[in-house]
Amino acid sequence: MTRFLVDSNVLLDIATADTIWRGWSQERIRHAIGNGMVFVNPIIYAEVSPAFTDAQALDKWLDPVFFRRSPIPYSAGWFAAQAFLKYRRAGGLRHSPLPDFFIGAHAQVAELTLITRDATRYRTYFPQVELITP
Repeated sequence: MTRFLVDSNVLLDIATADTIWRGWSQERIRHAIGNGMVFVNPIIYAEVSPAFTDAQALDKWLDPVFFRRSPIPYSAGWFAAQAFLKYRRAGGLRHSPLPDFFIGAHAQVAELTLITRDATRYRTYFPQVELITP
């Protein structure tokens, strides 16, 4: 059984009824639900939350029957920091690790297949993570 982590951009496509990406994102989530377990973590939850009026609405939308909550493993911090260092050495301007580094590190450590539209960043910094991308 495959275990999937859904990136916030995919969830936001659906929550905001994105005219370009909603269909693709819905199909990938349906496939994931039908073929394994689907996870979100606190960073993904936080990134999706502005699309909702309150936490109760978000919690209802992220139905725990379909979306399991997963803490970010402590060991993922190391891999997020290594990705951040690589990013900075390549000329990245941010001064603290990007949320995507924690999401990618979570997928790597927990051996989760990541559903995302941000293929370039994850392939660059987490090449061993299996991705589902457009």
